[in-house]
Amino acid sequence: MHLSRIQLAATVGLCVTLGLTACSTGREPTASPASAAPVSGKLSLTYLQKQGDQEYFIGEAEGAKAKAAELGVDLKVVNLGNDANKAVSEVQAAIAQKSNGLIIVVPDPAVGPQVVQAAKDAGVPLLTSDDQICATGPSPTECAEEDLVPRIGFSGAQMGGEVGKRAAEEYVKAGWKPADTRIISAWKQDVTVCTDRVKAADSAFSKAAGAKIQKIDVATDNTPTGAQDRVAATITANPGVKNWIVWGCNDENVQGGVTALENAGVKADNIIGVGLGAYLACKNWSSGKPSGMKAALFINGKNVGALAVETMYDKLKYRKTFPFEAFAPTTMVDATNWKSAGVTCG
Repeated sequence: MHLSRIQLAATVGLCVTLGLTACSTGREPTASPASAAPVSGKLSLTYLQKQGDQEYFIGEAEGAKAKAAELGVDLKVVNLGNDANKAVSEVQAAIAQKSNGLIIVVPDPAVGPQVVQAAKDAGVPLLTSDDQICATGPSPTECAEEDLVPRIGFSGAQMGGEVGKRAAEEYVKAGWKPADTRIISAWKQDVTVCTDRVKAADSAFSKAAGAKIQKIDVATDNTPTGAQDRVAATITANPGVKNWIVWGCNDENVQGGVTALENAGVKADNIIGVGLGAYLACKNWSSGKPSGMKAALFINGKNVGALAVETMYDKLKYRKTFPFEAFAPTTMVDATNWKSAGVTCG
């Protein structure tokens, strides 16, 4: 009997220490040849990232490079932008260049089967970071557990839960009435980890706030401008709302939502935005001006990049089984503690 995805995530999450080591569920996952012999000599790895110029992914690349240098690994980092076709061609290029292992953050999960097949045909271990992909179909949400590619990142359920709890704390502190309040939940709806986060936020908020508030789901492209445009339309379609709570898949969604509300004339005191990442949220706090961005969950991309490289290294050098999922730690921050928590604000 298979564990559910949430049960697996919880099991592995408990086994990851702050020292960036992970445990395994005990099965050999997709796209990871069990018969491969340990690689002798210096390793060559390729880390392919979507949105490589985004603050989080810049940090992820830095963490990966630092860990690679520590382990004596040659690491090439490739920025895929938002180009799904480039993801496939760059995987093929990395294989042609004799990369020993591939780590990828896909721009679109729909390319998952192509990426997995290319790695499998070449006998090259494949690991994802941040977003899940499926070996047999375009949608990880509809994928059998055994066909999901091993992933290094953060627990969507844990992160969303922290966001929802903090939003509830801010809501109770503000003394708002449910009838005067709406929740905006914004995310790219075909990204599995995003859906996990917003669902967990909703559940945690309801439990902690003790109130039933109307929630508006807003489909975005996970960018600040995309979220801002969609939330602006949502505000127009919901006149008369006094107070707004905003959460989403990442800082981009929440920042876009908060900006749209402020541009519509909603005061900072009537907005509770709880980001996820903190790399954009911190810019609101560094100005010293009142902001609707009340808090954010700090996710350190450096930790994910380092853990992904170390996990691939252990696989290639020592034939360690990939964990189904392995998670890095998170910290809730706000205007009072973001600097001391180590948030890098570009």
